[in-house]
Amino acid sequence: MIKVRPAMPLDAGSMAKLLNEIIEKGGTTALTRPVTGNDLNEWMAINKTSSAWHVALDDTEQVVGFQWISPHEKLPPEACDIASFVQIGRTGLGIGSALFTATAAAAKAVGYKWINATIRADNEGGLTYYQSRGFRIWTIDEGVALESGQIVNKISKRYDV
Repeated sequence: MIKVRPAMPLDAGSMAKLLNEIIEKGGTTALTRPVTGNDLNEWMAINKTSSAWHVALDDTEQVVGFQWISPHEKLPPEACDIASFVQIGRTGLGIGSALFTATAAAAKAVGYKWINATIRADNEGGLTYYQSRGFRIWTIDEGVALESGQIVNKISKRYDV
């Protein structure tokens, strides 16, 4: 059974490990360099009143996914950006659904009207996940250069809370 709760600083190391495995595999995140627990703790500390971070834990209390919302300079103040990560090999098991239930409630509580998800166009799993939550395409950015120099298209989807 999956349990979702707000992320804490002590979760950052496990979250970084999970995210680094996804970054190393490639193809699903715009992040291209490894992160540390300190990086994630710094990110969690930014915009504390307008962000929300959640972790999904399995029966052994291990982090198997995490998700956050935060403001983004390219979005209006009534919108937030979302990022979602599920442990490799554990997708399709309800972890993302459990996380999104908590995240959507947090977005509403913070006062956001809608959530933006920007997904690499070659990330079929991510596109499917957000569509299954009710997100719909509102813009497409073509030829976006990642930090690694790779060029990708990005699809932004919107969910009204």
